[in-house]
Amino acid sequence: MTSVTSKTTDASKTSDASKTTDASALGQLLHARSGPLTRELLLQPARFGLGQRTAKDQPDGTTRMVCGYCSTGCSLDVHLRDGLATSLSPTTDYAVNLGMACPKGWEALRVLDSPERATTPLLRNADGKLAPTDWHTALQTFVSRFQAIQAQHGAESVAFLSTGQIPTEEMALLGALAKFGMGMKHGDGNTRQCMASAAVAYKQSFGFDAPPYTYADFEQSDVLVFVGANPCLAHPIMWERVMRNPHDPAIIVVDPRTTETAAAATQHLAIRPKADMSLFYGLANLAIQEGWGDHNLIERHISGFPEFATFVADYSLDRVAEETGLAPDELRRCADLIRDGRRVSFWWTMGVNQSHQGVRTAQSIINLALITGNMGRPGTGANSITGQCNAMGSRLFSNTTNLLGGHDFGNPEHRQKVADALGIDVARIPTEASWPYHRILEGVLRGQIRGLWVICTNPAHSWINQHQARDILDRLDFLVVQDMYRTTDTAQLADLVLPAAGWGEKEGTFINSERRIGVIKKVSRAPGQALADFAIFRLIAEYWGCGSMFEAWRTPEDVFQLLKQLSAGQPCDITGIHDYRHLDAAGGIQWPFPKTGADVSRERRLFEDGAFYHSDGKAKLIFDPPRPLPEAVSARFPFLLLTGRGTASQWHTQTRTSQSDVLRKLYPQALYVEINPLDARELQIRPGDMVNVVSQRGRVRAKAVLAHSVRPGQVFLPMHYEGTNQLTFAAFDPHSSQPSYKACAVRVEKSMV
Repeated sequence: MTSVTSKTTDASKTSDASKTTDASALGQLLHARSGPLTRELLLQPARFGLGQRTAKDQPDGTTRMVCGYCSTGCSLDVHLRDGLATSLSPTTDYAVNLGMACPKGWEALRVLDSPERATTPLLRNADGKLAPTDWHTALQTFVSRFQAIQAQHGAESVAFLSTGQIPTEEMALLGALAKFGMGMKHGDGNTRQCMASAAVAYKQSFGFDAPPYTYADFEQSDVLVFVGANPCLAHPIMWERVMRNPHDPAIIVVDPRTTETAAAATQHLAIRPKADMSLFYGLANLAIQEGWGDHNLIERHISGFPEFATFVADYSLDRVAEETGLAPDELRRCADLIRDGRRVSFWWTMGVNQSHQGVRTAQSIINLALITGNMGRPGTGANSITGQCNAMGSRLFSNTTNLLGGHDFGNPEHRQKVADALGIDVARIPTEASWPYHRILEGVLRGQIRGLWVICTNPAHSWINQHQARDILDRLDFLVVQDMYRTTDTAQLADLVLPAAGWGEKEGTFINSERRIGVIKKVSRAPGQALADFAIFRLIAEYWGCGSMFEAWRTPEDVFQLLKQLSAGQPCDITGIHDYRHLDAAGGIQWPFPKTGADVSRERRLFEDGAFYHSDGKAKLIFDPPRPLPEAVSARFPFLLLTGRGTASQWHTQTRTSQSDVLRKLYPQALYVEINPLDARELQIRPGDMVNVVSQRGRVRAKAVLAHSVRPGQVFLPMHYEGTNQLTFAAFDPHSSQPSYKACAVRVEKSMV
């Protein structure tokens, strides 16, 4: 690859000129490669995200589909004219959002119509610029370059990085194509950045990655504990559900910052960053000493209790106060609220997961819920709120670190089951899971990974320690980016850009935080020659020479039927779901939903019978001592940098939200830093001053916002801006390999520019 500086692009000049018709694109493919797949594409283009067909329900009127932003999984009524979307409104009777939508949902259609859309394949030419090309050339280049790398360096020298924002069926096809068809061993998703710690915590504690709750629990708790979570901004519809709670609940927020959620809390515990484990070990110790729990329940349904009780006995109120920075009377008040609650639910998200000890922190919460009997009943649970719209689909069906259907690559019986269901040779299935995300990038540094395929994610912006991430991407022999926008930071570094359809331009299913499977539909045409990711994967299979392996994977709904087979007998069994129409009519269905004994109620939680997924039917109490922050403050870098959600109108790297005029008006356009007024006074910083925020890895310029929401000695940067991850420190949880975005050492100085 050429240097980063030479990878400028003039692709912006091509966006209008490249908008050829679907028929023209298909004609090129048919002319270039005659075969059953290309003939099928020409005869039935709508099945692959092309052509005129849109929503099946009615040519004019309304159809329902799940939103494509966050994991809440709201339903939107899309209003159609001539089969195409004209506007939308929130569905009033859907069990998730009950007629509500956040700003991103209201603007979900508008971001599809953008001049920054990728409308034709782009190939880097001899001048180092991305220039338009046709699909045949793009696919031939994709195959010839990757196969040449594999021929020289081995099959494992090519890898992929995927996403939690494409339909489950596309994730499954990608994972199967890459690993069973193309011979890749390594591929991971960007859900590693948001949910890996929760997934591993659930697997170890419950025996399967199984969030136990339903959104009705927001309304049925009398005590809600939010840990490192700000649903008021990050998941506003979930927060609306909390506001509908008729029980006048106590709300406890554990967070270093006075977030919008913390401002509304009954009690805000402004804890020292990453000291949560000590807090929950101390609360568990009080619960055991004072006999809050049901000892018969503990004996029947939980393993490891004696060892856990011995371990937490050292966590006195005085010790916990010292380690957390909280006063003993604050701790006592929190303990009393939880003790007196009849239905206590614990909720966490990125403030827990994005940590150097995220798994054990999540398990400290799970342990407290288990021993106090707050599991399996309405209004209870240790509940991880997912980030991306289909992170749960990725966790179960992406074929990355889990074999399809939540199976284990290392289990011979699981491999044989998957091989039989798919009709493939079991020898094609790797015997061990992929490297996680950071090891794939480290593999690039070591020269083990030479080619990388990036699908619907933007690591040049989102990955921790951004300067190093971009350096790593530039070392590749061949980088392919498949995205709906040609202007992402990562697409600008690519050797080949494949234009993809977005939400609303294709079909499939998403699985939300509460395990509810919902349908998305094609209600708009993808621009130019952009194809659904599903169609791109099918075409790559054909060009690669393994198309016959995927003859049964003709449409997304065909793949859904295969995934049903793969789920049989698993905790996530969905064999009782008939088809997409069944999901539509039911208003989404939560897994498990087996063929026999399926509960058709709209709201279902797990573990109501006290049975977990370990072989003994019990949950496990898992614990370790807390570890210090991997990068402590110092005289040179005296502030601790916190990162997180900026506003309800922003999403991740703003790839989509920045395309909406409405959303852009609802959040600051430039990077800003929140600093406590006491620190600002000492540094002679006034509101609105431009400052430099500096870590050992980079320097960014930001506008100073003086705010008591951050404590002295801490500063806050929103995660959505390109500069933030120039500062973050590449530390990873040892169990989940999730990066720790939330705490690193920085200094703040007035900008002289």
